[in-house]
Amino acid sequence: MKILFIYPNLDSQIGFNYGISIISSLLKKEGHKTKLINLNEKLGFDLDLSYIKREILSYQPDLIGFSVVTNQYKFAKEIADSIRKYWKSPVVCGGVHATMDPEGVLKDGLFDYACVGEGEDALLDLVHYLEKGKKATDIPNIWTKENGYIIKNPVRPFIDLTRLPLKDYELFDFQRMIDAKNGWVGLMVSRGCPFKCSYCFNHRIVEIYKNDLKVPANKLKYIRFHPHEQVFKEIGYLLERYKNIKTFIFDDDLFTYNRKYIEKFLSEYKIKVKVPFVVNGHVMVFDDKIASLLKDAGCIIVKFGLESGSERIRRNVLRRYMSNKKIEEAFRSADKKGIHTSAFVMIGIPKETKEDLFATIDLIARIKPGRFRWSIFFPYKGTYAYTISEREGLIDYKKMFNLPNFTDESCLDFGEEHNLLIDKLAHIFPWYVNMRAGFPASFIYEKRVKEIEQMGREKWDSFKKEVLYIDEELSKKALAIGSHHYAIKYNRFTAVKDDWYLGEQEN
Repeated sequence: MKILFIYPNLDSQIGFNYGISIISSLLKKEGHKTKLINLNEKLGFDLDLSYIKREILSYQPDLIGFSVVTNQYKFAKEIADSIRKYWKSPVVCGGVHATMDPEGVLKDGLFDYACVGEGEDALLDLVHYLEKGKKATDIPNIWTKENGYIIKNPVRPFIDLTRLPLKDYELFDFQRMIDAKNGWVGLMVSRGCPFKCSYCFNHRIVEIYKNDLKVPANKLKYIRFHPHEQVFKEIGYLLERYKNIKTFIFDDDLFTYNRKYIEKFLSEYKIKVKVPFVVNGHVMVFDDKIASLLKDAGCIIVKFGLESGSERIRRNVLRRYMSNKKIEEAFRSADKKGIHTSAFVMIGIPKETKEDLFATIDLIARIKPGRFRWSIFFPYKGTYAYTISEREGLIDYKKMFNLPNFTDESCLDFGEEHNLLIDKLAHIFPWYVNMRAGFPASFIYEKRVKEIEQMGREKWDSFKKEVLYIDEELSKKALAIGSHHYAIKYNRFTAVKDDWYLGEQEN
């Protein structure tokens, strides 16, 4: 059979879809053909329905599969609606959105199947059923409709990572992606996360599998690691086959979680691989020893999710049970070893007050990470945070459906005054940090911030179009007086400390 994958990833950073790449390898191993339409304007492929139509009519797929996150679902619907008018092959929707809301996906009437949870074996089964002309109504992980009724099949156990093949990198025109991302390449050594943050899908995944399989959470084997030799084989393949790989990014939810696994992995990495790397850490499982091991093996950046500087918001809304003291200790451990740190923060959280927002600003100003990224809270359906947002009556459903990302604006309505504050912070968050960080240049940013705080909606909407240009001018003034500061770099939602980006220029 011929399977066409469609990956909408519009108005977002360039992304490599691990699920599609593995499923494609499994299908090819069994003699099937696969093709991908990877929609991302940074790769030269915007949403062009006529282009998609030409590709489909040329390829003539027997099955079309989408992998979709919630922010991209509106694009998937538009594409699927268009396809229905000229092509009759069945269409399956997978990915996080289909897992969180399979019923909603099928009720939209544009998809024949919804894949819940991990899709490797489920897609193989679906292809086998379709190839043999069997009714695909009893496949674990696959929901479908028959006679107007939704058939909700339970999930199967999580897949054993040791039996997975090498990812199908060629499907993604991978050299083009490497070059577009300036040599940064993503890897994963594990799946799963032990934490239950309210805004993340992990806790919902565990609930689904626990309920369907009738086993306690600790028996699910949700957190799994690839054998070391499997990972190093993949790294060797990439370095041998592709050019310009400058940095590996370990995209695992929590790279530092399994200390025994990571200690052995890092000891091998520093011998076998000479490419610097970046990891996701967690302040609750990070200390001087881990920092030392990471640095010794070639780690250049460790990223921590903080989300809020308010312990009340982290505890009661986000279910992130860590203290500001623990956060500060983790950043000190990384700083002592000379590892560049990155902090993720979130604004526009349900029940968040103005004081909570400034607690987040002050935490960043205090720990002074190497860089930080800010995003706007998004209520993903199926999560506990969605339930809170819904219960509080905060969700603007039309806006939620139409937002392509979680960096442009909020889909929660807190009232005009708070909405305006969130919108201002979404654009000038680093100016507030610079103002409150005690830098010699803090007064430069304070002057601008005070002006902006007096702006009403109309004046602000006009001013914010110039923020990136003004940020560059403010940065020049700070550099002129020899002051540390954060400048907006790489994208509109990342601020980087001057010593890092100046060092890059020198190199």
